Amino acid sequence: MGGKPILRDLNLSIPKAKTHALIGPNGSGKSTLAYTIMGIPKYKITHGKILFNKKDVSLLPPEKRAKLGIAMTFQNPPEVKGVTLSEFMKRISKGTFDYDDPIISRLMQRELNVGFSGGEKKISEIIQVFSLKPKLVIFDEIDSGLDINKLDRVVQLMREELEKTHASALVITHRPEILSKMKPDMTHVMLDGKIVCTSKNWRKVWDTVRRHSYEKCKECKLSIHKS
Repeated sequence: MGGKPILRDLNLSIPKAKTHALIGPNGSGKSTLAYTIMGIPKYKITHGKILFNKKDVSLLPPEKRAKLGIAMTFQNPPEVKGVTLSEFMKRISKGTFDYDDPIISRLMQRELNVGFSGGEKKISEIIQVFSLKPKLVIFDEIDSGLDINKLDRVVQLMREELEKTHASALVITHRPEILSKMKPDMTHVMLDGKIVCTSKNWRKVWDTVRRHSYEKCKECKLSIHKS
């Protein structure tokens, strides 16, 4: 962005129906990666490719990537007055949607994100995304601004939808404790625009970061041992 390279030497592959977590401190490049995968115009690729289902999508605009099955939740979704969440869902949905949940039922009757709490916005984002029948969902800081109870509800909804749809997921966060709630199939640590650690054992990553901070990941053996 702005001619300054942010991501470097990055290689990340997410198999079908698998959940990967990407954690790291603020400013490490996590959201930049999310925006780049989604095709947000300000974020350009200078080297390499983005392959989705063996198709190079590096030059496609966001709407075409979305049609192929890439979806993303945003940290600060906009408010839309005059349109209820239910009306919006009917316009964007690729099928029927039915949630037997009193919280979601109430949200459906309200204007999109208008006056929503942090937790309500996250729930709204999740059900919108999954109404598109995505193949890959990028959750960008889905846990930001949530207390532990709201976070538990949001993560529960994420896991339910992923299990139901068999979609792949990239969960991006700076809070390592979300690993214990999501239990990802693979965990990556990003520092200074590079993935410095990759492990199938999220518990080891969580414990390392919790005890020694993210800087320890630069020298951690998890970067070469994926078990």
